[in-house]
Amino acid sequence: MAEETGRQRYVVVVGDKEIEINEEVLNILHEYVHTPMSLEKLAEKLGLENWEQAYEFIKKVPAWIIWTPPSLWKIKRMAEG
Repeated sequence: MAEETGRQRYVVVVGDKEIEINEEVLNILHEYVHTPMSLEKLAEKLGLENWEQAYEFIKKVPAWIIWTPPSLWKIKRMAEG
């Protein structure tokens, strides 16, 4: 997590890439959890190099974030400022 102007940013580092958890990424995670999406496809959607990086990303994202509905995430972010 990183702080930026009073608002928390949730960032996952995979290799040399930083992925900020935002509504778009959360939609991709939601699709990954609820459909038969391969790690290769997840890597492609997140702009990662391969399925191993996608696997590392999934391991590093807290479960509460993965299971947060994107609409609730948006409301939470708006409430933070």
